[in-house]
Amino acid sequence: MAGTHTSSTHPPLHPTTEDDAVDRLRLLRSRRVGVATYRRLMAEHGDAAAALKALPEIAMVAGVKGYEVCPASVVKAELQAAKAAGAQLLTDDSADYPANLATIDDAPPLLWALGDIALLKKPMIAIVGARNASSLGTRMAKRLAQDLTAQGYVIVSGLARGIDTAAHHGALDGGTIAVQAGGVDVIYPAENAGLAKDIATKGLRLSEAPMGLQPQARHFPSRNRIISGLARAVVVVEAAAKSGSLITARNALDQARDVLAIPGHPFDARAAGCNLLLRDGATLVRHADDVIEALDPIATDTTELPLAPPPSTSTKLRDTAALHNMILARLGPAPIAEDQLLRDIEAPATSVTPVLVDLELDGKITRQAGGLLARVV
Repeated sequence: MAGTHTSSTHPPLHPTTEDDAVDRLRLLRSRRVGVATYRRLMAEHGDAAAALKALPEIAMVAGVKGYEVCPASVVKAELQAAKAAGAQLLTDDSADYPANLATIDDAPPLLWALGDIALLKKPMIAIVGARNASSLGTRMAKRLAQDLTAQGYVIVSGLARGIDTAAHHGALDGGTIAVQAGGVDVIYPAENAGLAKDIATKGLRLSEAPMGLQPQARHFPSRNRIISGLARAVVVVEAAAKSGSLITARNALDQARDVLAIPGHPFDARAAGCNLLLRDGATLVRHADDVIEALDPIATDTTELPLAPPPSTSTKLRDTAALHNMILARLGPAPIAEDQLLRDIEAPATSVTPVLVDLELDGKITRQAGGLLARVV
């Protein structure tokens, strides 16, 4: 009868794969929604569609006025860009999502993949290092990558110039994965356009960033956690004392991965970071056999890889990683005095101070007036 409304007796249909992808992307791309918030909302509300409906009210309760979720049009444009680039979306509950990466606390809920996703089922080793690498360093990285892929490993790196570039070239025919800081369809640096195209054809490019996003400095530390999270071990070829490669090494320690390093001349600043790692107990690497000997044999079922560190990794490195986690667990957005932090964690200032400097340089904590410390959220 005209003008009347009859409700259906059928249960609501489950969202289609495309609808669910749109909802998940909208949730993750919404303002103030990071990895931790995304996971909490998904756990509390069951799916992305329900979480999206609840998000404005949650924001209002938190004191955020006029909050709006990411528009569907923005996400649909991203999906169109992915389709045009040939990229596919990997969700953290899909069979194709890398098993090793899923074990880290801040694993990306969604990844754009361009290339051969079958590589994600194979055991991986990360090779990272300086952008302004020496000739010897690039030769070492390339040879190491070639030899490790010949033994069945896939090489993970960050597509940066220098050591990353050499590692990708060395592993191109055997299997390599480039983790990008910007969109998977954005090539940075531009000089690696040819290499990036080859990796998309023979290997795999990955990114958690939106399609089309131009990489900025703040994106690289987040990218580094994915590089180490994918791998069973991280090999640092050349690195300055304060460098992105050491951030990757620290991520690896936090994630219970092995850290290995190639020694360098003590007068070469590009080797200072590697030498520091070796001083603190990282496994010394001369060739691929040293890497393989430091690891357990490749498992027959490569979807479940042993993550426990071998005895060769030093206690000091593990203690430093534990102190990182302890400090971050104690700190929150509300600032506290540094001496109060020292009392809370019951650790001497001589041990804590250098770790605080590292965390500050990584952008994980901020130091405020009066000696107050707060965690960046």
